[in-house]
Amino acid sequence: MAQVTVLSQVLHLLPRDSFKRVVKKRQSNKHSKGISTWDHLVSMLYSHIADAQSVRDISNGLRISMT
Repeated sequence: MAQVTVLSQVLHLLPRDSFKRVVKKRQSNKHSKGISTWDHLVSMLYSHIADAQSVRDISNGLRISMT
C-alpha cells in the first residue's frame, strides 16, 4: 500500500511544468552544483511542514520519507 504524506499532497498541488518554465526562464539551476531548484523547494517545504530545527532534521526526515 502506498503511503501518501502531507508533503506529497502539497507537491501534487504545484504545477511542475510551470515551475520548470520559471526555472528555465530565470536560469535558477545555472550555477547549481549539487541540488536543483526543485530539490531545494522540496526540502524547504519539508522543513516548514515538519517544523525541522536543523539541517540534520531535514536530511534525516527526507531520507526516511524516501525509503
